[in-house]
Amino acid sequence: MALPQRRTDIGPPHYKDFLPPVIQKNYGDWKYHEILNPGVMVHVSNKGEKIWTVRVASPRLLSTDTIREHAALAEKYCGGYIRYTTRHNVEFLVSDEKNIEPLLKDLKDKKYMVGGIGPRISNIVHTQGWVHCHSAACDASGLVKALMDEFADYFTTKSLPNKVRLAVACCTNMCGAVHCSDIALVGIHRKIPIVETDKIKNMCEVPSTIAACPTGAISPDPANKAVKIKEEKCMYCGNCFSVCPALPIADPVNDGVAIVVGGKVGSLRSDPKFSKLAIPYVPNNPPRWPEVTSAVKTILEAYIAGARKHERVGEWVERIGWESFFKATKLPFTFQHIDDFTIARETYRNSAAFKW
Repeated sequence: MALPQRRTDIGPPHYKDFLPPVIQKNYGDWKYHEILNPGVMVHVSNKGEKIWTVRVASPRLLSTDTIREHAALAEKYCGGYIRYTTRHNVEFLVSDEKNIEPLLKDLKDKKYMVGGIGPRISNIVHTQGWVHCHSAACDASGLVKALMDEFADYFTTKSLPNKVRLAVACCTNMCGAVHCSDIALVGIHRKIPIVETDKIKNMCEVPSTIAACPTGAISPDPANKAVKIKEEKCMYCGNCFSVCPALPIADPVNDGVAIVVGGKVGSLRSDPKFSKLAIPYVPNNPPRWPEVTSAVKTILEAYIAGARKHERVGEWVERIGWESFFKATKLPFTFQHIDDFTIARETYRNSAAFKW
């Protein structure tokens, strides 16, 4: 006789165990979906059964109290079914239509922002920033707060030619989605790391530190039992600091934000695209980042004025050409926009596996 399967805590539980009964019964058998308003959509199965999604904005970093409040709302109106999207939206999955209006009223009373469905700005995906990351060049959470305050209307009511995905990465190591978002911000360092020679021999492993540099800018310094950095090869990524704390790169005066545009993941109408540089440097001015917010607003307004219906930002730019993009946004074209980076050819990162 076979023994019953032993339950363990190894690995995540299967996602299907957490789907509402309506979705489980109609899995893969949906007829259509319809956007009822900026924050509510309905999916209808071929059997005529329906499930409604109510989307709410949320910061990525949540307190335990907020999560408990989300769970309590889900228990009250959705049978406990809720999901967090890859862009940190909260989606309440409602199986009973009569619960939608009471849920929306409760969310409004609790000051939640409902929206983000359809041709609008969705919640902003972002990295850790100064809250948690040791190599951040800007504060992702603070930037997201400033941007969402500025563009809240485009989440809740106003429409765009198509959806616009914003993203923020607090350094060029990019644990965010900036390389494939419509408009994205990247925290950048502009000075090479400081070599704290006296600390390296006690805090760092020299071979690992040298190997951490993707451009081969770091080499041994045997005389001082440390390392040295070739400035013309350094791309200010800060990866070495992750391995060796005696190579600090953060600089409050010179660190800032670059803005890239035109990326997307989906293959609808055109292939997926990588983002390309629009603004090489905007200064860090917390807590509201007025220069960054103004620059993003300039790009967004030019896109709204010039794009055709259903065009994503990258598709609009490719149709009109990058020369016209810089004219429409009145952004300066600088030498940083010229793609002549060749240093990586001196490393092993030159195979098709890295290019495509």
